[in-house]
Amino acid sequence: MPRYMLIMRGTDESNAAMMASIDEAMAATGRFIEDMMKAGVLLAAEGLDDPARGVVVDFGRETPVVTDGPYGETRELFGGYFLLDVATKREAVEWATRFPGGPRLEDRGPAGGRGRRDPARQPGLMGTTDVEAVWRIESARIVAALTRFTGDFGLAEDAAQEAVAEALTSWPRASPANPAGWLMATARRRAIDTIRRRAALHDRYALLAADAQAAEREADPEGIDDDVLALMFVSCHPVLSREARVALTLRVVGGLSSEEIARAFLVPVPTVQARITRAKKTIAAARVPFELPPPGERRERLGGVLSVLYVIFAEGSTATSGDRLLRPDVAYEAIRLTRTLAALQPDEPEAHGLLALCELTAARFPARTAPDGTPVLLEDQDRRLWDSAAIHRGLAALAKAAKRGLGPYALQAAIAAVHASAPSVEATDWDRIVLLYEALARVAPSPLVDLNRAVAVAMAEGPAQALTIVDDLVAAGRLPGSHLVPTVRGELLTRLGRLPEARAELESAARLCTNERERAVLLRKAAAIGAGTPEVG
Repeated sequence: MPRYMLIMRGTDESNAAMMASIDEAMAATGRFIEDMMKAGVLLAAEGLDDPARGVVVDFGRETPVVTDGPYGETRELFGGYFLLDVATKREAVEWATRFPGGPRLEDRGPAGGRGRRDPARQPGLMGTTDVEAVWRIESARIVAALTRFTGDFGLAEDAAQEAVAEALTSWPRASPANPAGWLMATARRRAIDTIRRRAALHDRYALLAADAQAAEREADPEGIDDDVLALMFVSCHPVLSREARVALTLRVVGGLSSEEIARAFLVPVPTVQARITRAKKTIAAARVPFELPPPGERRERLGGVLSVLYVIFAEGSTATSGDRLLRPDVAYEAIRLTRTLAALQPDEPEAHGLLALCELTAARFPARTAPDGTPVLLEDQDRRLWDSAAIHRGLAALAKAAKRGLGPYALQAAIAAVHASAPSVEATDWDRIVLLYEALARVAPSPLVDLNRAVAVAMAEGPAQALTIVDDLVAAGRLPGSHLVPTVRGELLTRLGRLPEARAELESAARLCTNERERAVLLRKAAAIGAGTPEVG
């Protein structure tokens, strides 16, 4: 996901004005930072030292010249910065306009030039990209608040979508001063119109109508954080299928359109729309309450939310089908949602554990594929391309997760951390990875954990010991139909010199694999064995 830096700057006069009400300014800035953290977009925020202590280094001459600062020609003061992880430049601009005391800004493109504009947008007004940016930031809060007010999850989501559709046509002609408040108020009116048509709900209509004016003033009601968290629990409720949970979470919590979800998971748009519609009907039929689960159930239900976010991230990390190995946009959306969950549940170790796993895994994305999309194996990756900032964030999240012992996601993150800290495959602490997989097998046993443990055992102790683990999986009929078992078995047989068997396993794996990029690698390795030049790794 692109990263953008918001720089706080001003003049001596504006700085003096801020200092005159510093307590109020600091409190407002604190709320702004908290909002970004809970939206999962804030990577870093720092204040800078007194500008009077700055210097200017001029490289425009043969020898660099250093002079006292700060920015003597303009007296421009840089007070600090925010580093954001957002989907688009327009979303970053929208966050910038929400900085306390900041005016609404018009994006003019690159400095000194004119940026591309939405064709339907009049100068100074808001167009499609603006609506999308506001919706991406505010969608979870709006749907959560509407669900709380109406008591009807499906109605809330439908009303919110209708408000977005209305914004797409009206904002280019007359932009609101408070876009989030406009969406909330419009969606509220749409919900009231729907309820009005339901004769049996006159009492509820009267209650909502009394609140309509308050919605205009209050785009972010008190207690909205609990509502957003409740929205996550409802979207991931166990009465729904896994596919429905994923689609609903991305739609109502992530703010993605049906088209974006369909593109991410390579399914038709009508399929996504049908899943969302069925999910809302299922929630209504099961009378799922819009509330946080009772304390006794919350930890178990939290596991359901985490598993949905993990499924979304896993699809982005290694696509199950199609012609791309990675779908970074899907993975980064999962990271954003996981950051939001970790901010809303700061005392839940596994929320931080999953965040750590996602960050540390995504850190390797830049090196996992060649420019043409061809997969690059771990031993061939240029580790200088690994994202050091993501590794740092992942390690910080892992430290938070480890305060109460390591759960399943934190253990996987700890394995990823070993890889992230190693300068090469050969220098990796494989013995530690084996121990971590053994611990993971005790707390969350699964055939996939055993298969990954076999890979680590092969590196730490040799392929013969690892092959025994894999053969036990085959004999027990575990992971049937998965291309992963013959893939690993083929690699181990290659290292043992049993080349005809290895080639047969790799060809079998290629037939089972539904990702075109992975299949090409498997076929290339099988062909290399046939040519007498086997590849290992």
